[in-house]
Amino acid sequence: MPEPIYHPWGTVTPEFWATPDAGTAPPPSGLTPAVLRAGLVKVAGIAGDGHLTDAVALAARIDRDATAEFGELDLLTIQVREVRGYLAALAGDHSSGLSWYLHAAQLRVTVQGPGHPDVEAATRRAYSLWRAVPPEPDRQRLGTALLTVATDIHGPESPFVQHIRGRLYDFAVPLPEGRLPGDRVDAGTSSPQVRES
Repeated sequence: MPEPIYHPWGTVTPEFWATPDAGTAPPPSGLTPAVLRAGLVKVAGIAGDGHLTDAVALAARIDRDATAEFGELDLLTIQVREVRGYLAALAGDHSSGLSWYLHAAQLRVTVQGPGHPDVEAATRRAYSLWRAVPPEPDRQRLGTALLTVATDIHGPESPFVQHIRGRLYDFAVPLPEGRLPGDRVDAGTSSPQVRES
């Protein structure tokens, strides 16, 4: 019986000969922080020129690439998500805009911690967007989502959360004629007491 021949390269299997077709391997991303920032500047320019749909599409592509390159829990990716929220708000889609802002705030608190100034700024941006929502049925639902995220980040007794809670109450309770949201009526007087903002 003949002895088996052992080659120095080992046993060659059919998988060894199977090579991917040319062009099927994913190209290297090449997405660097500088390239990402340049892309966001381009998004701003496109949106500024009035081509909001194109800006939204480019921001979505940058988001996909940034997530693939840096991961979801990277500040660059989070910045792209905030830009997507801003673009949604510009397009009048307040619900999506606020959702993006709240998502970014939650990512920021995970990365930077609840006491970081950028986290507070992110929740304030979300609050500002919510305040700009026209009186519509969604305002209360969006405010509740804002209150939930802000409470998770800042705690139920923080002045910011108490302020949001007060604004939600103002919008939920019909006011007497001539009163503005934020005016409080003291039970012992008939004149409103304006709350400090």
